[in-house]
Amino acid sequence: MALSLDDIRHLFDTHGAIAYSGEPVTQLQHALQSAALAEAARASRELIVAALLHDLGHLLNLQGDTPSERGIDDLHQYFALPFLRPLFSDAVLEPIRLHVDAKRCLCAIDASYHARLSADSVRSLQLQGGVFDDDAAQAFLAKPYARDALALRRWDDAAKDAHRVTPTLTHFMDMAASIALS
Repeated sequence: MALSLDDIRHLFDTHGAIAYSGEPVTQLQHALQSAALAEAARASRELIVAALLHDLGHLLNLQGDTPSERGIDDLHQYFALPFLRPLFSDAVLEPIRLHVDAKRCLCAIDASYHARLSADSVRSLQLQGGVFDDDAAQAFLAKPYARDALALRRWDDAAKDAHRVTPTLTHFMDMAASIALS
């Protein structure tokens, strides 16, 4: 079943107030902050929408508060894709799909990156397969949209500020409507 833009807004309206796994922000705040950081970096509209929707799988597959503490990897990076595929191009979908592997890659190629991860990101990293070895990191970097996924990952990591002011959900949903396939 495909999601409509109204369905996505409804998910944020219904579940956006859920805490973002062990962080001082809600799911909605995290999504808005990720998108705002992408917009501030002058990313494409597609990448800004990917930043907004990168964790939508958490809202579609509710696992309770901080599932990583219970050893659960909800595979959120894949969960939303079948619902979003009829609505958006690969320029939106692929960075979403790759953003978890981007964390694994950044840990391999940036010596300081792992030290900046939150406690929940460190826990989930282990559940998600751990740090890439050199070959896996190079293979990841060769994939289409890998660079976009790395940028998205960095915005994802920075989008955990309880006091950051962002544009509204309507602002970003209007942007999503402007690039929607149907």
